[in-house]
Amino acid sequence: MLFFRLTWESFRFAINALRTNLTRTILSLLGVTVGIFAIITVFTLVDSLETKIRSSFAFLGTNVMRVDRFPFEGGGPNFPWWKYFRRPTATLSEYRFLADRIKNAQGVTISASSNTTIQAGSNAFEGMSLTGVVHSYQEVYEIVLEEGRYFSEAEIEASRNLAIVGKKIATTLFPNESAIGKEVKIKGMKFVVIGIFEEEGEGFLELPSKDEACLIPYGAFSKMYYTGRNGLEPTIAAKGMAEDVGLVALENEMTGLLRAKRGLKPTEENNFSLNKTEFIQNAIGSIFDVISVAGWVIGGFSILVGGFGIANIMFVSVRERTNIIGIQKSLGARNYFILFQFLFEAIFLSLIGGGTGIFLVFLLSFMPLGSLDLILSFKNIVLGLGVSSAIGVVAGIVPATLAARLDPVEAIRTT
Repeated sequence: MLFFRLTWESFRFAINALRTNLTRTILSLLGVTVGIFAIITVFTLVDSLETKIRSSFAFLGTNVMRVDRFPFEGGGPNFPWWKYFRRPTATLSEYRFLADRIKNAQGVTISASSNTTIQAGSNAFEGMSLTGVVHSYQEVYEIVLEEGRYFSEAEIEASRNLAIVGKKIATTLFPNESAIGKEVKIKGMKFVVIGIFEEEGEGFLELPSKDEACLIPYGAFSKMYYTGRNGLEPTIAAKGMAEDVGLVALENEMTGLLRAKRGLKPTEENNFSLNKTEFIQNAIGSIFDVISVAGWVIGGFSILVGGFGIANIMFVSVRERTNIIGIQKSLGARNYFILFQFLFEAIFLSLIGGGTGIFLVFLLSFMPLGSLDLILSFKNIVLGLGVSSAIGVVAGIVPATLAARLDPVEAIRTT
C-alpha cells in the first residue's frame, strides 16, 4: 500500500510541477524528449533497415555454404583476383559427387541463373531472373508458393518445360486470370506454369526478389544457356545441419570431397572457395552495430542536458516544498518516505519527456519511406522508457537525498 501511495503522491506532485511552472518544466524536459527521440529513431531506423536488408538477402539462404571461385571476404589492392579467376567452375558431376557422399548436410543443390524476358501472348516481362534448378533446390533454399506446386523429381530428370514464376510476373502476363496451367515463352521455348511464388514485395537496394524470378528444371535451362567455364557459372550449395555451429563439420567434409573429386595433391592448395552466407549477414550486423553506437552518442548529449534539466526542476521543487517536508517529518514521516517521494517525482518527469519522444517516433513511423517500413518495436519502446527511468533516478537521487536529510525544525521555519 505504501508503494502505491508514494506512487500516487509523486504523480500528483509531478503534475502540479507541470501546471505551476509549465514553461520551465517543458524547457527542462525538452532535453530528455530530444535525446530519447534521437536514440529511438536511430534504433528504429537501424532495426527496420537491417530487417529489410536481411530479408532482401534471403535468396542466399540461411545456414548455407556455397562453392565459388572467389571468396566473399576478398577485396583490397593486394587481392589476387587473377589466381581465383583461373580456378575451375563448379560442374554438374561435382554436384552429383557431393550429393551421393556428403553426410553433414540437409541437402545439396546446383543452380545457374541469367536475366531474360518472358512472354505470354502480347504481354512481356523484361529483366526476369531465370534460374535452372534441380529437385533438391527446395531442400537448401526456402520455396514458398502461393499457388500450384514444386517440380517432381521425375520432371526434373526429364528436363520438362515447366516453370514456377513470381507474383509480379504472373500478374503482368495474366492480369485478369490465374497463371497456373498457362503457357509462356522464354527464349523461344514454351513452358507451362505450375506454380506461383508467394508475393515478397518490392526489393530493397535493387536486390533480387522472388516476385521477378522464375525457376525451371536445370536440364531445360542448359538447353538455352551454356553453363561452365566459358558460359554461365553454376553454383553448388549445401545447407548445414542445425547442430553444426559455424558449419565447421560441413566445411571440413566438403573440402575433403571436393579435393578428392578435383584430384588435388596434399601439397596443393584448394582451387575453390567455400563461402558461408552468414558472412554477409555478419557484415551487415557489424555495420549496423557502428550506426547504433553513433545513435547512442548523438542522443547521449541531449539526454545529458535533459538530465541536468530534471535535476534543476527537482532542486527547485525541494526548495519550494521545504516547509511541507518539515511538516511531514514532524508528523512522523521517515527519511525514505521523503526520498522516494522526490525520486519518484523525478522518474515521472523523466518518463513524461521520454514518452513524448517515443510518441514522436511512433508518429514518424507513419511517414512513407519508399520500400522501407519503419516499425517501432516493443523492444525499442521498453529501451526508451528504461533509459528515461534511469535518467530520472540519476537526476533525482541527489535532490531527493538532500530533501530526506533536512532537519524538520529548520525546514518548518523556512519561508
